[in-house]
Amino acid sequence: MTPRLSPWQLGATLYMPAVRDDIADVILHNKIPGLRSLVICLEDAIGEDDLPQALHNLQQVLNSLNAARHAAGSAHWPLVFIRPRHSEMGAWLVENCDLAAVDGLVLPKFTRDSLPVWWQILEHSHLSLMPTLETEEVFDVLQMRELAETLQQHPVRSRILALRIGGNDLMNILALRRSRHYTLYDSPMGYTIQMLIAVFGSRDFALTAPVCEHIDDRQIMDSELALDIAHGLVGKTAIHPSQIAIIEQALMVSASDHEDALRILNSSQAVFKSQGAMCEPATHRRWAAAILARAQVYGIAPEAGQPLRRFSAGYLPEI
Repeated sequence: MTPRLSPWQLGATLYMPAVRDDIADVILHNKIPGLRSLVICLEDAIGEDDLPQALHNLQQVLNSLNAARHAAGSAHWPLVFIRPRHSEMGAWLVENCDLAAVDGLVLPKFTRDSLPVWWQILEHSHLSLMPTLETEEVFDVLQMRELAETLQQHPVRSRILALRIGGNDLMNILALRRSRHYTLYDSPMGYTIQMLIAVFGSRDFALTAPVCEHIDDRQIMDSELALDIAHGLVGKTAIHPSQIAIIEQALMVSASDHEDALRILNSSQAVFKSQGAMCEPATHRRWAAAILARAQVYGIAPEAGQPLRRFSAGYLPEI
């Protein structure tokens, strides 16, 4: 069974401003069907004047979650994260709030220089971390390689659930906004995402895809999701509940990929042909394992006229 705190369990991660008064209801009562993870945002989604109300509201949400957790546990909840405004707010949250019902923090504007500050704040907590890559340094492959190597050797490594790519902040650095007619990959972010995957993915870090802010354009969303998955990203930020089902559907595994993955992991042949393509277990094994892990969470995409296929952990072969 895929553990609760797995990058594959993130799915469509919905960002919700902390001023909203229905956050506890969303978490506890399945108000948004299919929601796997959400981030209570105290950063960009909150104006400075609204910050006191946001913090007060967060305290009320935490009170509700902790009461429910003591009564029934939290296994059926979506994953819950908080995105503080900065490290000072992160320290305040850890010192002044009961975060027992929270799975982790999203760390804004994360850099190599900010790592020691965040680790001092969070080392003795239970919280998992999702650092967000969204500063000017992200465009520099050498600085990203240094960051990846530092994280790989640091005790924080075991606490990092995934790295989030902050698309809008990165585009803002370039004085750009994504086009209404093209995917994010048709902008300078295409190179940036590919570089981050090469640097961090090669070191076994999971990365999540930036939000698609054009909520009503299904064609762009579908095209971008196909590229997200082709690049190995494990989930996608969502800003509207209508995006959740679309992202979930895209994360399903095709029947052909699932069949290839099973054969790769179970074959004794060094090379074989499957569905018109070469399969080489020595070089395709990690891909195959990721396909089966994704299928376990999201299922296998049905062919025309066929029902959705989902399965238990027992369906997976030994790897």
